[in-house]
Amino acid sequence: MKAAASGAGGRRPSVVTLGGGHGLHVMLSALRRLDVDITAVVTVADDGGSSGRLRRDVPGILPPGDLRMALAALAADGGDGDLLGRTFQHRFTGEGALTGHPVGNIVLVGLAQVLGDPVAALDAAGRLLGARGRVLPMACQPLDIIADVTGLDEDPTAVRQIRGQVAVAATPGDVRAVRLSPPGPAACPQAVAAIEEADLITLGPGSWFTSVLPHLLVPELATAIARSTAHRLVVLNLAPQPGETEGFSPEQHLDVLSAHAPGLRIDTVLADRHAVPLPGRLSTAAGRLGATVQMDDIGDGERPRHDPQALSAALGTVLARLVRPGDGGTGSDRRAVAGGSAEGRSGADRWR
Repeated sequence: MKAAASGAGGRRPSVVTLGGGHGLHVMLSALRRLDVDITAVVTVADDGGSSGRLRRDVPGILPPGDLRMALAALAADGGDGDLLGRTFQHRFTGEGALTGHPVGNIVLVGLAQVLGDPVAALDAAGRLLGARGRVLPMACQPLDIIADVTGLDEDPTAVRQIRGQVAVAATPGDVRAVRLSPPGPAACPQAVAAIEEADLITLGPGSWFTSVLPHLLVPELATAIARSTAHRLVVLNLAPQPGETEGFSPEQHLDVLSAHAPGLRIDTVLADRHAVPLPGRLSTAAGRLGATVQMDDIGDGERPRHDPQALSAALGTVLARLVRPGDGGTGSDRRAVAGGSAEGRSGADRWR
């Protein structure tokens, strides 16, 4: 496995986090507080807002919005990194063709055209931002999401197909399943390699049908996740998402995940204790995936959003459990996974 040296004989664990949008942004904000190597693997099916406009104007480009947000979450603190990170997120104002486009979206499209490679473009943008990790697309071609939805006709059992991430996220019906178009897309090779070398793989939080599940519909990614020896962690949302998962219980999120990736085994399900009304049912659903449930206070206390600092502490607890018996030392032989936070510290001289 890829290892970054840390102290005498030590190395940082490698974490691959899969998702998109605001859920991935908060996960990356939490992970960057820990002493880990981070790779974000990002969905490429966004067809709304600036990304949708750019997809129509520049055929073949990857929708840059979720990729931009991931890069901004990893931008260096202070100095040019902080300035460029904020600039990447800034949306052009005024009137005309650029209005509403985030600066970073335009930069990513330009880099991709100059370099002729979306991964090279993301790596170049990461260097500009002094990013604390690497951002990769789940596939190197733009994709569309197609959903089977019920509840849109007089017959409540009638199934209709809805196309597009925005349409799926906003549907008033009940989403039953999603698939990708074109089907069976090739995975980004660098994303597959990162998964193969990971110590921890995370899915979620985020829009379940449009940001989390799509990764499991890319055959090479699904196979790499299933075969990986890494610890597999699912982070549940704090509340159902209107339209996409309205009315879902926490355990239904796991059942849907299992239905889209039969046979996938999970090690840990992380949930906010205040967002789980029936812990026993969640434990049963997690058990069907081979997982145990870790309950923590990871919400911000005001909105159904994760608090990055609290989520970071919970992730540090997961990472601490990955140290095999006898691997950790004492005193100077042990090092902190969570820099500066006693709550998130663990020995990690050698990782599985």
